[in-house]
Amino acid sequence: MLHLLTGDSLHTHQLRKPSTVKEKVNHTYPVPANNLALNSRLKDQPTTERPRERLVHCGAAALSAAELIAILLRTGLPGMNALEIGKQLVQKFGSLSALGRASLDELQCMRGIGRNQAITLVAAFTIASKMAEEMQQDFPLLDNPEAIADLLREQNRLMNVETFQIVLLNTRRRLIRVEQVSQGILDTILVHPREVFTSAIAARASAVVLVHNHPSGDPSPSEADIKVTRDLIRAGELMKISVLDHVILGHATVDRPKDYASLKELGYFYA
Repeated sequence: MLHLLTGDSLHTHQLRKPSTVKEKVNHTYPVPANNLALNSRLKDQPTTERPRERLVHCGAAALSAAELIAILLRTGLPGMNALEIGKQLVQKFGSLSALGRASLDELQCMRGIGRNQAITLVAAFTIASKMAEEMQQDFPLLDNPEAIADLLREQNRLMNVETFQIVLLNTRRRLIRVEQVSQGILDTILVHPREVFTSAIAARASAVVLVHNHPSGDPSPSEADIKVTRDLIRAGELMKISVLDHVILGHATVDRPKDYASLKELGYFYA
């Protein structure tokens, strides 16, 4: 949610009928507990079920999130291989986005995740975020909300609180840079028009796109989001800087395939 700053037992036994059929006696030997653990090791699994071999033969995109995590973890525990730990992590956090936001301490609370494994996971998710940042250096054309969402999705996915950003564009609607204006607590941001347009003027931007995230995952705008947007549109008109859209980033679901909302597309874009 955005807020604009203005300056102010019972046991039952069942009797069995005598059977004329001779029951088959199981002569197999019981498997010792340590052998059960041994059989769970990935290197004892068929080649087609090992994450590393699957990546080589099928490509990384064919692997599940748990399999990719298992490759990063490398080893597991007696009775629990790295793939099983990977599945446990995905189940515990619910999504890769939530897992990517987990701290070292939170990760190490999970069985099978030591300090080194936690560091590796945090590093891997941070690399993904930095890759998204590098996309901004290519001065892409940003003339629609989907392009804005593609640009900022990975960076915002790791944020636990609402963060308000502005995308600064030139006259050809190509990226100049992205600037963070303010950061809130959980679901509230305080936004001052001066902070928004000072950056735009300094960058000689002809237009801006407002962007913020909803950590809850639902990108639907609140009444406060709509009000702040209209206030900033009016301020932009005074500054001769066009406010092209306000894109809110969330998470896609089965019922909501888009992980973002565009206030312009929703019809809220008027002063």
